[in-house]
Amino acid sequence: MGFFQNVKNKLGIGGVHVDLFVPGQVAHDSTQLEGKIMLTTKSEHEVLSYKVKMIEEFTKGQGDQKRMKIYDLGEVMFPLNFVIHAGEIKEFTFILPFSVVRSGLDTLRDMGGALGMLGRLGSMASDESSIYYVDVHVDVKAAALDPTDRKEIRII
Repeated sequence: MGFFQNVKNKLGIGGVHVDLFVPGQVAHDSTQLEGKIMLTTKSEHEVLSYKVKMIEEFTKGQGDQKRMKIYDLGEVMFPLNFVIHAGEIKEFTFILPFSVVRSGLDTLRDMGGALGMLGRLGSMASDESSIYYVDVHVDVKAAALDPTDRKEIRII
């Protein structure tokens, strides 16, 4: 293997590419998410494993008072240990168990009625919002920068 090929492998250029396929929305009372990843490559590489993770980015406040917290809602890792050849496509399905973290205002909002209205008003006043993501990280033996993909999902 030449010097330039080695540098390309370390940077992930022409290496393994990962695509993540998950539903666009999930029910708030769900405890698992089904999805699929697809691996492709332009040259031969050894794939060691992949990890799928669900993340919540919770923000509260505005301007200088804006604060963000990141919560890991679920994570699962799959060992693979195989060689993928140029032009080959590999697909893997997964089930990701997760649990959504509910704030006190979220709990009030879900009650409905007068308490639900109080929860909605409190959430608007404190400017709370959450964005949910599913991340996949594939561990490739020769790559210093492993391939990743991220999809935003809605919790309804």
